[in-house]
Amino acid sequence: MAKYKKKELRKLQHDRFRDTTLGFFDRLGDALEGKGRTLLYGFGAVLLAAILIITFVKWRNRKADEAKQALGRAITIAITEVSATPVVGSGEPSFNSEYERANRSIEEFEKVAAKYGDPYRAEARYFIAANRLLVDRPKAMTELQDLSKSDVPEVAALSKFALAQAKESDGKLDEAAQLYGDLAKQNSVSVSSETANLRLAKVYTKLGKKKEASDVLFNIVDASRKAKDDKNQPAPISSAAREAATELQKLDPDRYAKLPPEIPSLIG
Repeated sequence: MAKYKKKELRKLQHDRFRDTTLGFFDRLGDALEGKGRTLLYGFGAVLLAAILIITFVKWRNRKADEAKQALGRAITIAITEVSATPVVGSGEPSFNSEYERANRSIEEFEKVAAKYGDPYRAEARYFIAANRLLVDRPKAMTELQDLSKSDVPEVAALSKFALAQAKESDGKLDEAAQLYGDLAKQNSVSVSSETANLRLAKVYTKLGKKKEASDVLFNIVDASRKAKDDKNQPAPISSAAREAATELQKLDPDRYAKLPPEIPSLIG
């Protein structure tokens, strides 16, 4: 019966790692007999599960590193400077137009999306859509709309922001304002409330809504100048808040004059 069970176990899985492990415990089990063998199989199952978990984690980390490298290579292509006279023989990618660069970037990001799971797939799809704005704008807008509902929060926020910017540039200002407003409420890691509100204020300005724009800009700067860090010291002023201050000074100097003075941060 014991020999029959051993044969059946070996037939269940021919994976080299499992066969080697079970074979090892079989040999020890033959030497121990009776209950000792049963206990040994129980211990072996627990140990095997632990080893498999460790192996899976290592494999996942290795795949994650591989995915990051692949994504990094694609991003490098996407941000390569466009030049009418590319350097020949440099070994680096070169493009003489943004259209050419966008097409090549899409190809590279599609490889990442096809090979790896989330969050790398979702991130690659975002970059595909962003680059496709230069190649096939209607399709890109649809992709960004879908990605704005992604289960990866950072990708969802970035996609909604890119969609809002595209609508703003297309003159669909009311739709852009709605998207920026949603992002401001979310205050995500990838798109802060300050950044979204700054864009919202600029859209309000384009719509002729000076008061609304002034209110948004004032609130950004006011909150930033009053913010404290975890040591109750003045928090660093973000670039978005500084730009908001500049915009408010141009748009509504009287309102700008009512802002609290900027207190220099100790960090710098």
